[in-house]
Amino acid sequence: MFSQQQPLRPQTIQQSLKTRLSRWHWLVLLVSVLLIAGVLGLTTSNDAKATRSERAFWSGALPDATSAANKMILPLHLPPPTGHLLSTNFQDAALSEQDWQTVIVGRGDNLSSMFVRLGLGAQEVQDILDLGPPAATLTHLRPGQQIKVKIDDRQELQDLIYEVDEKSLHIHRAEDKLQATDVKHTIETRISYASGVINSSLFEAAQESGLTDNMTLEMAAIFRWDIDFAQNLRAGDSFTVLYEEYYLAGEKMRDGPILAAEFTNRGKTYRALRFQQGNDEALYYTPQGLSLRKAFLISPVKFTRISSGFNLNRYHPVLHRIRAHKGVDYAAPYGTPITAASNGKVEFRGTKGGYGNTVVLQHAGNYSTLYAHMSGFAKGIKQGGSVKQGQIIGYLGQSGLATGPHLHYEFRVNGVHKDPLKAKLPKAEPILAQYKSDFIQRSTKLTAQMDLLKSNKLALKAR
Repeated sequence: MFSQQQPLRPQTIQQSLKTRLSRWHWLVLLVSVLLIAGVLGLTTSNDAKATRSERAFWSGALPDATSAANKMILPLHLPPPTGHLLSTNFQDAALSEQDWQTVIVGRGDNLSSMFVRLGLGAQEVQDILDLGPPAATLTHLRPGQQIKVKIDDRQELQDLIYEVDEKSLHIHRAEDKLQATDVKHTIETRISYASGVINSSLFEAAQESGLTDNMTLEMAAIFRWDIDFAQNLRAGDSFTVLYEEYYLAGEKMRDGPILAAEFTNRGKTYRALRFQQGNDEALYYTPQGLSLRKAFLISPVKFTRISSGFNLNRYHPVLHRIRAHKGVDYAAPYGTPITAASNGKVEFRGTKGGYGNTVVLQHAGNYSTLYAHMSGFAKGIKQGGSVKQGQIIGYLGQSGLATGPHLHYEFRVNGVHKDPLKAKLPKAEPILAQYKSDFIQRSTKLTAQMDLLKSNKLALKAR
C-alpha cells in the first residue's frame, strides 16, 4: 500500500526555495558573461569601452538598457592590433616618441667619428654630404659644439639638428631619403655698458666690471696707438665701454663689437667711436673724426720693460766702450712675437753683424724701421715682400751682440735715427668728407649715451 506522504516542514521549504534561487542566480550570471564576451569579440577599435549598469555591478542582475541614468563608463585598455592592421599613423606616433640623443664634438672629431660612436654607417655620412651646401657646415665642426640626432629601431638616422650661431641645420628622412633645411634664427641685439677703475691690474678691473678677457683685449687694441698698456698704466686709471651683445631666444650667444669706449690714462682721456665708411672696414675714430689707427704702433712687441733707451752716449755692455744706442731695447720672454710697426716693404731680412737676425722695413713718407736680435723670422717674410701693420715678422731672441733676450727697435726718418718714444709721427687719417655728417650724428648719439650712463653710475655711488 502506499505510504502516506509527510507534509513538508517550513525549514525544508525555505531550503528548497533557496536552492532553486541559487541555481537561477548562477544561470543569470553565466548568460551575462557570455553576452559580454560576445560583444568584446566583435569589437576591434582601440578606443572600445564597456558599459555596465551600476545596479548590475552590485547585484549581479542583467543590465537594464533603459536605465541610462544609473550607468557608468569604464575604459577598456585593449592592446593595439597586430599584423597588417598596424596603421602608418601608429608608426609615426611611435617614431615621434623616440628620445633625442645629444652628441658633443670632441677634439679631433668629425662627422664620421661621431657617427661611429652612434652606431651609424659610413653610407649615412656620405648621404648627408651629398645634400650639398646646406650640410657643408657639418664639415667644419669645432670642439664643444652639439649635434642632436634621432635614430630608429633599425639603427637608421631619422633626424639631425645642428645649431651654429644664428643658423640651424635640420636634416630629416622622408620617403627613405634625407632632406636638408637651413633655418636662420632672429638674433636680438642689446646694448651693454661697463666701466671700472684700475687698482692693481687692467684685467682684474675689467672682470669686476663684467667684461670678458676678449673684450678687454679688444679695448686695449683700440687704444694701443695712444696708450702703452704694458708700461704706462697707473692706479686710478679708468675706462668706460659701450658694446653690443647678441641674444637668441633670450639666451646670450656672444659679445658684439665695441661701439664706443673711453680710457683715462695718467689724467688724459681718450675716446673712440666705431664708424664704417661705406663698404670699408669699420674703424675707430676720435670725436673729431680722426682715426685712432695711427701710421705707426707705439711698440712693435709686448714687452715687460724697456731695458735700454735711445742714448747717443751709451756704454755698450758687450764691447765695453761708448757706443751710440740709436734705438730702444724691449725686454720680453724668448720667442715673443714681433709685429710690423706700420705697413711697408721688407727691405732686408737676414743676419746683420752685431744686430744678429734682423728685419728692416721701408714705409711710406721716407720712414723706415729696424728689428734686431731676433731668434727667427716669421713664415712668409721675404726680402721684397709686403707686410701689414701688426703682422708678425719674427720672434724675440738674443742673436748677435746681446746679453739677454730683447728686441732692439730703431726708427728712422730720411735715414736719420730718431727716438721711437719721442718722434713726431704722421697724423691719423680723417673721415672722408662725404661721410662726415653721418659720423657727427652717430658720434653725438654714442657720446651722449656714455655720458648719461656715467652720470647715472656716479649718482648711484653718491646714494
